Amino acid sequence: MGISKSFLNTPTDLGHEATRDISGALNGVLADVFALYMKTKNFHWHVSGSHFRDFHLLLDEQAAQLFAMTDELAERVRKVGGRTLHSIGHIAKMQRIKDNDAEFVTPMDMLAELCSDNQHLAQVMRSAHDVCEKYRDIASTSMIEQWIDETEKRTWFLFESTRRLGSEG
Repeated sequence: MGISKSFLNTPTDLGHEATRDISGALNGVLADVFALYMKTKNFHWHVSGSHFRDFHLLLDEQAAQLFAMTDELAERVRKVGGRTLHSIGHIAKMQRIKDNDAEFVTPMDMLAELCSDNQHLAQVMRSAHDVCEKYRDIASTSMIEQWIDETEKRTWFLFESTRRLGSEG
């Protein structure tokens, strides 16, 4: 006889509907963060060209920041009484950020794609923030606010890295 699913229920004052909605929103963010982490590492491993070192280091730094979010997101889902993602397949079903399996991507296309993906992630986080705010989940909204700021910084750095010489102004 197995242990029932209720064995994992973390006590919370948020209620069933709040737990379901907040967990769903945060798991959606988590799936996108994992997808963006993997894409960022892929581009980090495969970047080439005259700005190799700068781009390689930038993407490694951004990937580390994304990976650091994953544990905090998953633990937050558990703290509010939900269950989190449990496999690569589960992530693939939920992710909204598209993979890039191309054999070769130019460095500028890599940065532009990551810039766009980070903008999308900020939108997803804003939507999750709205859900958490609806249920007065102050801890989740606070964490999301910080992650939005970090995401906007990643977007900014990627955008500035793709500017062509002479296009400043």
